[in-house]
Amino acid sequence: MNIILFEEFELGRNLPRRDERTIHLLKVLHKKEGDVFDAGIIGGMRGTGKIEKINFDGSVFVSIHADEPPPAKMFLRVLVAFARPIQLKRIFRDLSCMGVPDIDLIGTDLGEKSYRDTKMIYDGGARTAFLEGAVQARDTLLPVLTVYENLDKWLNERPWEKSGSKRTPFLLVMDNVHAEGSLFHISMTSRPFVTAIGPERGWSNRERELFQKAGFMRLSIGDRPLRTETACIAAVTLVMEKMEDVSL
Repeated sequence: MNIILFEEFELGRNLPRRDERTIHLLKVLHKKEGDVFDAGIIGGMRGTGKIEKINFDGSVFVSIHADEPPPAKMFLRVLVAFARPIQLKRIFRDLSCMGVPDIDLIGTDLGEKSYRDTKMIYDGGARTAFLEGAVQARDTLLPVLTVYENLDKWLNERPWEKSGSKRTPFLLVMDNVHAEGSLFHISMTSRPFVTAIGPERGWSNRERELFQKAGFMRLSIGDRPLRTETACIAAVTLVMEKMEDVSL
């Protein structure tokens, strides 16, 4: 763990002996009473924690001093199609680690319908993945996840218009089959980005028409068909490289 994160309601309480944070502090970092460590409050500030007491039952009591803001995030919204649950978990972890503030998950025409039945969206699995990414990146702010039944509903709602940015976003959809150009050739811009990544079977022609009507530019990230998780990281990395000082 690069940083130990705590919920606001956990402050002033003992960490149980079997809590993974307790195990990491005592067994991995070999911390003792009086030792300090990097800590943060989920949704709040970063700073340091101090082990005030290791109790007889193996639980620990820590104090937190947090006065440092988390890393700045960019105006970047990522739309991703449902993928296999194991892939989705890695996508959530890695996008959280990269500092993506908003993630929209949708069902698609050609995507595997059974993927939408994953329980991780509602049983805490998604949040656990977000936390794992945040811990790695020394962040305290988790992505906001929104689920849409299909592309139609997402485009009708146009959630990027509610972001608060006064700058018109660059609307991109990754499409290696019917691309209008390459993401590699886009110039740097000070505009926010909305980036859509489809399922491994690609977008349907109906969805391509919807994107076109909504003002999205279809771009490729190479000739090779990629797994959804690989396409996500590749596309977001390239988009972040194109953004000039577009922070929240």
